[in-house]
Amino acid sequence: MSGTDAAALDAVQARYARFARDEAPGRSDRYAEWARGVTADDEVLRILARIPETHRQPPLVFAVTRLLGAPEAGYARWRAWLAEHADAVVAECAQRSIQTNEPLRCAALLPALSLIDGPIALLEVGASAGLCLYPDRYAYRYRHGGETVVLDPPGGAEVVLHAELRGPVVPRLRMPDVVWRAGIDLRPLDARAAADRAWLLGLVWPGEEGRSERVRAALDVVAADPPRLVAGDAADVLADVAADAPPDATLVVTTPGVLAHVPRAGRERIAAAARAVGRWITIDAPGLHAAVDVAWSPPADPREWPNGAFALALDGDVLAAVDPLGASVEWRRGAAAAAQ
Repeated sequence: MSGTDAAALDAVQARYARFARDEAPGRSDRYAEWARGVTADDEVLRILARIPETHRQPPLVFAVTRLLGAPEAGYARWRAWLAEHADAVVAECAQRSIQTNEPLRCAALLPALSLIDGPIALLEVGASAGLCLYPDRYAYRYRHGGETVVLDPPGGAEVVLHAELRGPVVPRLRMPDVVWRAGIDLRPLDARAAADRAWLLGLVWPGEEGRSERVRAALDVVAADPPRLVAGDAADVLADVAADAPPDATLVVTTPGVLAHVPRAGRERIAAAARAVGRWITIDAPGLHAAVDVAWSPPADPREWPNGAFALALDGDVLAAVDPLGASVEWRRGAAAAAQ
């Protein structure tokens, strides 16, 4: 075995060990079991090392195997299926990317959108099928202590998003007035196409209660009124797409959970392009890129950042610590004044 091969195997093993230890517990017992099995299985490690590095993330590989017919069973049965279909899995993973389109992220985006006067022209980077382009079409139920903050669009909604507000300060929430919406993705998905719907539903992890139903309902909302979706590298096409927004609307570019999947140089270019054309809302891991300022001063010590939380930021200023998929929002120091 060459040094490069050994390095690739080590990288795969480390990635799946981290997933089994830190990411899957509490979300998917099945995926945690599969990932643990991979780390101790030389044959499977060699199969996965054949997949291009940027396409071998555990959620992507596991979703592809399920899409191609792998049994949603114990590791031994999954492993046997993978060994028999290794070539097909390697080829399919190379053509796919994680396009998790979680409408619940709108519950995390909404507090930032509430700070921006409308009408709003909404442009999402990494839009997938565009489910996060419809924050004005969903209903919201935010739990805060023993109270529930209710926010409904006119006429009600088929999709109701439930999230938790944490901390002593609650942001002022309002429904955004979205008058134009568009998305950019390397490979946009069509909410009306059966194959694309199946892929998005397949990206839901086994054991995630209610998520398939939420994604399916949001797909129906989008299919009834499809947005403009542009295929391309956002850093290259963002300015051109933004130029089509209505001039009397405030252009807001969102990057919810997507920049972690872009190499550092690319995400810095996307952040710069977003800030050049309008307001910019992002949901990212703290410290992911230089465009978001995470250098708080007391009493909000950066070491107190909630474990696993992402940062919700508006134009580079952190507003809240949020669940990566939108299930919780903890308003942070400095945001209270902005919400007044």
